Amino acid sequence: MLRSSIDLGTNTCLLLIAECDTGVVRRVLSDHSTVVRLGKGVDQTRRLDDQAMQRTLDCLKNYAEKVKSAGLHPSETSCVATSQARDAQNGAEFFARVQKETSFSFRVISGDEEARLTFLGGLLPDTVAETSAVIDIGGGSTEIISSMGGLSMDVGAVRFTERYLKSDPVTDEDFWACQSAIDAALEPAIVWRKQAKMVSQLIAVAGTATTLAAWFLSLDAFHAAKIDGLELTRGDLHRMVEELKWRSIVERMELPGVEPGRADVLLAGALILWRSLELLSFQSCKISTRGLRFGVLAQS
Repeated sequence: MLRSSIDLGTNTCLLLIAECDTGVVRRVLSDHSTVVRLGKGVDQTRRLDDQAMQRTLDCLKNYAEKVKSAGLHPSETSCVATSQARDAQNGAEFFARVQKETSFSFRVISGDEEARLTFLGGLLPDTVAETSAVIDIGGGSTEIISSMGGLSMDVGAVRFTERYLKSDPVTDEDFWACQSAIDAALEPAIVWRKQAKMVSQLIAVAGTATTLAAWFLSLDAFHAAKIDGLELTRGDLHRMVEELKWRSIVERMELPGVEPGRADVLLAGALILWRSLELLSFQSCKISTRGLRFGVLAQS
């Protein structure tokens, strides 16, 4: 059966169109990612910005045409929104407008449900679910989950860039303030780790992880087959954090695999991933291009 799903996060909007059978994605027909930065400023204002809403609406109108071209109707698409929608006071008003203009009907999911669906969708074909955990570093929140359960924390690449990394290039003072805040925000994950002793493999999904992988591999264009399963060590991530730290945003854009819309928040995202490995005692992580949008299709 042909199905489609949309994952609308703080920074990106992702559309997946795939053939599914009994809750399993058998073949991906198309997989699209657009940086819309819907969550811009939400951490401070608790409202969706007018320009951010228009960018997102334009993207969704484009996605509606892609869904129709595949022979589906937008109303059949399983659409979920995450951190920025949970935080924004005008979220319901915006999604009513989206449904009116595109026929996409969004469901705002909790952090716990986001974590569960991300785990379901993020696992690689050759991984063992019982000994694996998935970490999803988003723009507004980070989820980490295993088969035994997980949690969602309000630490994200956009949220912490806006809070702490305001200088360009970043100053030592801002960098250390951000790292200290990340370590504090990840404390609940340390408790989770003590209970998840069987977990030996960490799988990283979403834009921060796949962008770091593309940079590591020097890819000029996104290539899922090359990125899936790539292993990044704690040392790899630390070196990447240090390089991002001294580069300006414009200089980060020159790195292979780094989209202009992600260059400003990549340092915070990389810092969250590196500190997660350090604090949770993982020597490395494997990268997966899958994630929430796959989990949504598997459950729908």
